[in-house]
Amino acid sequence: MSLNLANKSFAERQAIEVEKARHFDNWKNNLGRAKAEAARLIAEKPRRKGKWAEWVRAELEQMSPPDYVNLVRSEVNKLMAAAR
Repeated sequence: MSLNLANKSFAERQAIEVEKARHFDNWKNNLGRAKAEAARLIAEKPRRKGKWAEWVRAELEQMSPPDYVNLVRSEVNKLMAAAR
């Protein structure tokens, strides 16, 4: 599999660009909501203690669509890294 776009046909390059634009729009439209959701999950850490990670996984499993879940997960990871 070649990752060089020059080796792809115009249609393949166009499909890749459409997918990139979709991901960017998803990120732009949902980042604020994902940050708020991540903050809510982090805020539960002192109350949930040792069961927090398990609880977060269960919360993430209930969310959709998958792109949004990945965005929330990423924001949780950023907040956890910043807290260290």
